[in-house]
Amino acid sequence: MKVVLQRVKSAKVYIEDTGTEEHIQRGIVLLCAIEKEDKDDTLKWVAQKCVNLRIFEDENGKMNLSTLDIKGQILAISNFTVAGNTKKGRRPSFDKAELPDKAYLKFNRFLEYLKSYNLVVKTGKFGAKMLVSIENDGPVTLIVEKH
Repeated sequence: MKVVLQRVKSAKVYIEDTGTEEHIQRGIVLLCAIEKEDKDDTLKWVAQKCVNLRIFEDENGKMNLSTLDIKGQILAISNFTVAGNTKKGRRPSFDKAELPDKAYLKFNRFLEYLKSYNLVVKTGKFGAKMLVSIENDGPVTLIVEKH
């Protein structure tokens, strides 16, 4: 699993086919790629890593607080293109990306792990065309992955 994590002041996702939006306030946006080798322990590990990374500033301006510490909100978006490999040629390879039916199940399991931390967790619609608006705070952007 590979996740692009961004610390945000706010974010929203607009789901084109339903015309609906989801919003979060201060927290993190996770652009998530489920990969073929991902097992349940990987999903659980990535979820705990994302909520516990100390990326929010404390009273001294140091990044010492996690999303869990600040009771931040999470916007998790399934995004298979994050699994793209650009090492060869000009067209990304998505060979590592999980097949859609399996990715759907694994992504929903990942959402369950995130929700187990009792934080507000919002998402888009798996497989849909979406517009994601992010007010990146910092900017702070990290790659979280476990192989």
